[in-house]
Amino acid sequence: MSFADRTEAGHRLGTELTERGVGGDIVLAIPRGGLPLGRAVADTLDLPLDIVVAKKIGAPHNPEYAIGAVASDGSVWLNEDAIETLDIDTAYLDGERTEMATAAREKEQRYRGDREPPTIEGKTVLIVDDGIATGATVRACIERLTNAGTDRVVLAVPVGSPQTIDALRSMVDTVVCLETPPNFRAVGQFYDRFDQVQDEQAMTYLNRS
Repeated sequence: MSFADRTEAGHRLGTELTERGVGGDIVLAIPRGGLPLGRAVADTLDLPLDIVVAKKIGAPHNPEYAIGAVASDGSVWLNEDAIETLDIDTAYLDGERTEMATAAREKEQRYRGDREPPTIEGKTVLIVDDGIATGATVRACIERLTNAGTDRVVLAVPVGSPQTIDALRSMVDTVVCLETPPNFRAVGQFYDRFDQVQDEQAMTYLNRS
């Protein structure tokens, strides 16, 4: 299965959620790529849309390799196996955690502008993205929502790595993933159009709420 673009994937995901009877109080998209999809899911389910933000913590000398991620409130997920294998010291992790938490918080504030953050304590929250590969950032986002006292967390994505999706099931109440292909290599391979979403464009989807 492939998706024409993020919006079409969002409509299909929203339809699947509706057919399964999976609802909630709010949709939280992971920017940037999650917002076109999140807008479609929120519209399909007639729910408000907002964001949850996390930044990847990269390995020393290899910043593209995620050894963890940290959300805007400081909630962190760390890949302990990778950290042990690479013998990464605590000072590096503490420094990166502080820096990336600040960057995530600034991004969240920039996207929201003057709007107040939504109340999610005691709510059922749907967290969405355009797909999941390693799942570092989504893990940190899930930690953020759990620490905020949500009642239930639903993870909804169009496509994901089978191994990562299975691992994430223990972190949330419900997982809805349309496709978990055995040949998964990257999220973009399952989209006909997978252009990079710029901040300004992503904000327009949020501003329609």
